[in-house]
Amino acid sequence: MVLAATGDTWGIPGPTFITGYLVAAALLVVLATLHRTVLLGGGRDAFTAPMGPQQAAYLNGGPRLALYAALAGLRVSGAIGSEAHTGALTTTGPRPLGLTPLDNAVYDAAHRRVRTRDLGADPGVRSALDGLRAGLESAGWALTDGQRGTIRLWGVAALFLVGVGFLRLMAGLQNDRPVAFLVLALIAMVGTAVYLLTRVPVQTRAGRAAVRRLRGEQAHLAPALSPAYATYGAAGAAMGVALFGAASLWALDPAFAAQAEIQRQAAASGYSGSSGCGGGSSSSDSGGGSSCGGGGGCGGGCGG
Repeated sequence: MVLAATGDTWGIPGPTFITGYLVAAALLVVLATLHRTVLLGGGRDAFTAPMGPQQAAYLNGGPRLALYAALAGLRVSGAIGSEAHTGALTTTGPRPLGLTPLDNAVYDAAHRRVRTRDLGADPGVRSALDGLRAGLESAGWALTDGQRGTIRLWGVAALFLVGVGFLRLMAGLQNDRPVAFLVLALIAMVGTAVYLLTRVPVQTRAGRAAVRRLRGEQAHLAPALSPAYATYGAAGAAMGVALFGAASLWALDPAFAAQAEIQRQAAASGYSGSSGCGGGSSSSDSGGGSSCGGGGGCGGGCGG
């Protein structure tokens, strides 16, 4: 047992504190990693369930790419077009059969001559996108907001450890105690906290696996191969956009893409090509990739 000596910060010897601090940090990282691994799994059935174009688009590029996939399918069906001067969407044919809720919402918006840039704000379209997201969550392809929030709680716990370490550091400096190992541990914990708070994926592993599988199966739809999208029908055109980005929509109908201002919006939003990344907020392949470093040699060093 290491007894506290006169002048030890908080009455705890430096080696004792740094050892306990690193054990707590390591335990937090292990538990956070296990928790993320369970939540990001998505369930066994989710790895084999079929996935449609708009579902793949939402996972691959978020709601904006899902809208582009819907536009591609409707355009190939001859159902919508765009006004050359205003960029507003228009209906150019009857409502096709077998539409998804998002297709129907976009068709209705086109009938009202909504501009492409304003589709996301249209109440009907917004409701359909919310329903699409809810379906992805139910299928085990996307995390719910609640699940993502619980993952971030580990980041809050890491911040608590950062706060404790910082207070110890300040007290150690005032007592003129060595704090080198504590500084290293704090740097590692700050990195861990930032990772746990910001690197919270939208997709589960099952969702990412499904998109990767589709991209391999539908590689012929890549715009670099100049596919005849009309040959593959509305579903093929939508899937091309879903898997390979808005570049597929430009290849499908450059005039429509230009008139609807899709090229400019896609470039500004980052959906111009094949991203393979998930929509929206931070994405990560698996839980807990960051670890609490700074542990080497700390047991014999000083923690303030």
